[in-house]
Amino acid sequence: MSLPILGVDNILFAIGDLTQARAFYEKGLGFPVKFVIAEAGVIAYQLGKEEPGLLLRVQDIDPAPPRTTPRVWLEVADARAAARQLETTGIPLLKEPWEVSTGWIVEIADPWGNVIGLTDYLKAPQKARKAFGSEEG
Repeated sequence: MSLPILGVDNILFAIGDLTQARAFYEKGLGFPVKFVIAEAGVIAYQLGKEEPGLLLRVQDIDPAPPRTTPRVWLEVADARAAARQLETTGIPLLKEPWEVSTGWIVEIADPWGNVIGLTDYLKAPQKARKAFGSEEG
């Protein structure tokens, strides 16, 4: 069987509190809001220039953090610089940035244990997305 995937629609995370999530994702990470459906406990954030977003939904979460859950990794221009910026805003790193064949990765977790990785392609720039505002992007 072959299941032809056309692309990513959205990434969904369970959260425990909409207000706390907004503080973490908007103020802490600076993610831009796509839409909010407060009565349903839902908020969506834009991820770069792509249509798929990060959709957060309030629901009961068990087990409590830390959890071993799927991770989402987002591309940034420089993961080590992102790590320094996160530390200055008070968001703890799960561990120090580590090197991989294409560049560097750092991971953080939201208050509910959802893990977000920030990865760069500094060692493989031909694979990297173009930054906002670039002539090619």
